[in-house]
Amino acid sequence: MPVLASHRKPRSTRPHSPAVGVTTAAIASVTLLSTQSAQAAPAPPKPTVEEIQKKVDDLYRQAGTATQEYNRAKESTDQQRRKVDRILDDVAKRTDAINESRRALGSYAAAQYRAGAVGPTAALIFADSPQSYFDQTHLMDRLSERQRSAVADYEGKRAEAAKQRTEATKSLESLTESQATLRTSKQNVQGKLAEARTLLARLTAEEKARLAELERKRQAEARRKAEEQAKAEAAAAAKAAAEAERRRQEEAAEDKPEPPATGGTSGSTYAAKAEKALAFARAQIGKPYVWGATGPSSYDCSGLTQGAWKAAGVDLPRTTWDQVEVGTRVATADLLPGDLVFFYDDISHVGLYIGGGKMIHAPKPGANVREESIYYMPIYGSVRPA
Repeated sequence: MPVLASHRKPRSTRPHSPAVGVTTAAIASVTLLSTQSAQAAPAPPKPTVEEIQKKVDDLYRQAGTATQEYNRAKESTDQQRRKVDRILDDVAKRTDAINESRRALGSYAAAQYRAGAVGPTAALIFADSPQSYFDQTHLMDRLSERQRSAVADYEGKRAEAAKQRTEATKSLESLTESQATLRTSKQNVQGKLAEARTLLARLTAEEKARLAELERKRQAEARRKAEEQAKAEAAAAAKAAAEAERRRQEEAAEDKPEPPATGGTSGSTYAAKAEKALAFARAQIGKPYVWGATGPSSYDCSGLTQGAWKAAGVDLPRTTWDQVEVGTRVATADLLPGDLVFFYDDISHVGLYIGGGKMIHAPKPGANVREESIYYMPIYGSVRPA
């Protein structure tokens, strides 16, 4: 009897779909939770107007520091360029001298060749007379001495020219380094100023109004401190005048003769120079601040103070860092008109004191040369430059 085929369906070998479904669901849940967590992360708080003001002020200060670095690099570059030009001029002159010596050597060599073509015996035989032979020989001996001197001179000039060329090469390398520093400093200034402008451009109208109000308060506080110093200076001046009058009266009562006239004290000499510097600075009020500028149409802070004191016959260095080392240090309470007042710990700004707690200075990009309280910025120190 034949075996009947079984009607049972073969067992399926497919993977269990419920497990796949659970895994997919788990992955989707994790992804969803991650997305929600990322979306739920708090955004960084928007800076306050006060924080923005502080940041902008700091960027302007950093730009001021970078400006002084630029000024120093530019001064170094200019000095190196002048040195290279002098050396190259000297090399050119020495080359001309070498060529002249070479021509002299050529004429001596030609004369020697002509004289050497005939031996001394033959020269004596064919000479017009023994005397003419001896005269010619003496002349050639002298020519040889001159030739030896010319050779020594030529060698000396050639060695000196080689030395000058080596020095010129080193100076050109130094000039290239100074130019690279100059470019870097310029980029730093431009970067800081661009960042400050970007911050200010993002402010809303309400934030700009708030920033203006903060600036007014800051100016008012600086003026208040300047007025206090002006009162203190006036009181000190009145006291000094009263003391001088008292001494005059005492001397008059004792019938003491008047002291002889002098050519002026150091104080009066300084005051005369300071007045010239102040007159120059006042004439620049209203001109724009431009970093790296030294006039006559625009200035940076140290360019203005340098120009002012130059008008009084006093040469100041270019940067604030060098100007602060000139003259005599003075306390803020002892300031006189004409003194230089420096600001910030990095000494990146300077102004010219005019008395009464005020100064004339070139403030920052976007502003003009103006009078302002010395208390508008943190004071580093002051010097009397002459």
